[in-house]
Amino acid sequence: MLDQGRIVAEGTPAELKRLVPGGHIRLTFGDLTALGRAAVVLDPEARDDESLTLEVAGDDGVRSLKGVLDCLERAPIDVSDLSVQTGHVLGSLIQTMAAVLLVAAVALLIGFRPAGSPAGWLGALGVLTLIAFSVTWLSVAMGINAKSVETASNQPTFLLLMPFLGSGFVPTDSMPEVLRWFADVQPFTPFIETVRGLLMGTPVEAGTMLATIIWCAVMSVGGYVWALWLYNRKSVRA
Repeated sequence: MLDQGRIVAEGTPAELKRLVPGGHIRLTFGDLTALGRAAVVLDPEARDDESLTLEVAGDDGVRSLKGVLDCLERAPIDVSDLSVQTGHVLGSLIQTMAAVLLVAAVALLIGFRPAGSPAGWLGALGVLTLIAFSVTWLSVAMGINAKSVETASNQPTFLLLMPFLGSGFVPTDSMPEVLRWFADVQPFTPFIETVRGLLMGTPVEAGTMLATIIWCAVMSVGGYVWALWLYNRKSVRA
């Protein structure tokens, strides 16, 4: 799967180098023999014999992904089980959670005093992690679907607007009927209510918590399946 030059994909070098411009990559091999042969030709930054992986830094020069795949094609390696992966989703998740923690720290410094228990705080952090993971996968699929860099950055914009059309600022009961209906059925309203309740120590309805989990699961699985389908379709066309 391709997202702005970073990939989460499986396939042979010949298939991947037609689609992927480059990036920091992790190569996973089927056995130690293939791992050892690849290590000789690639001179990796890190090697893990237990997980059968090599870490190779890519850039716009000789260490580009296409260059790495060319080396593997020339090496005596059976590439049928070779998968090329990056930590784009994981990296984005870590960046998002770091930003969340920074915002929380600033909020505490300027006087925000949540009434939730430590368990509630941990629960809120877990829910935020699920939300970030699901939104990231959805964004990855949109990035693959995009025709250009500009559209790739613009397609997820509607996700930024969703909290404003939920219960983040005003109760949904105070909204006009049509807007209230949309706010009640869209995913960010249960997201907001769940996190707010856990942080502030107020009761969180079981239905709201269940809706949060279901929405996160649907968005994560849907984003992953969509991204995989788009990648396979582009591979066939290539």
